[in-house]
Amino acid sequence: MTKGRHRNLLLANALRLAGETGSDKLFVFVNTEREARRYLKAGLPGEEHVVLVLPRGLPVTRSEIKRAGLGSLESWSGNQTRFSRIKYAFLQGVLEGIILPTSKVVCLIGPWGSDHLDTITVHDLSLSWSQEFPFDVSSLLAKRSFPTAMAMVDVALDIGASGREGKPVGTMFVIGDEENVLRNSHQAVFNPFKGYARSDRKIGRPEVVESIKELALLDGAFVISSGGVLEAAGRHLDAAGVMTKELRGLGSRHRAAAGITRRTASVAVVVSESTGRVTVFDRGRIVTTLEPYISRRLV
Repeated sequence: MTKGRHRNLLLANALRLAGETGSDKLFVFVNTEREARRYLKAGLPGEEHVVLVLPRGLPVTRSEIKRAGLGSLESWSGNQTRFSRIKYAFLQGVLEGIILPTSKVVCLIGPWGSDHLDTITVHDLSLSWSQEFPFDVSSLLAKRSFPTAMAMVDVALDIGASGREGKPVGTMFVIGDEENVLRNSHQAVFNPFKGYARSDRKIGRPEVVESIKELALLDGAFVISSGGVLEAAGRHLDAAGVMTKELRGLGSRHRAAAGITRRTASVAVVVSESTGRVTVFDRGRIVTTLEPYISRRLV
């Protein structure tokens, strides 16, 4: 079977499954510009239900995709496991209003970095996923800090995938309810953001993101407001760490994240130093995990 016929057969079956399961959308995970432009020219049946999931930075504009009658959303541009890419797309899709937290979605996906598709999955987002692939984010989606938390997930994935200067790095971001978080923590080291204007501490500034990656080597957590302003780095969290069955085998950073999100209305994003895995906490529990492939550990 030729590559083109294989792709068309999978796409036809994914569209059929979407119709038969009453799914709201078909997410097609696209890795290359060539692949994206192939879909723009294809004239897909049921195209109003098709969403192209593109790596951030791919030179294909949303206006081009819209003219073709398709939807689109941008994903983190690095290499994640397939389930991690799917979960990230669901979070971003809800954030952008493309899907609802209760939507049914069919996904057509292949290996990262390739235009080969080989897997179809069907998901009902109203149902929680298993602990093996935790995805129970209903409380997170309702928070005002959700867009900022997603922005910090991107930064966390970058840190988890590449570390800093070739060395593995573990760190934590605590987002939202910043006044209570600051009351329940203290400086472990000098706060490098103290004295700067709020406008100079916004996470949307590229130089701030680079500073975060550099300062991730410090002990302690970053504290970030719901609106995306860095309040502090190097904070030691005073909230008692949590030890539950789902946290078994995880370190003190994860237990501290569970503790601070149980005591406050914050969200915590943790990067594991040993695995690069990114774990999101809300209300004292793990709501999702995302796993970048880590090239520095494969050399």
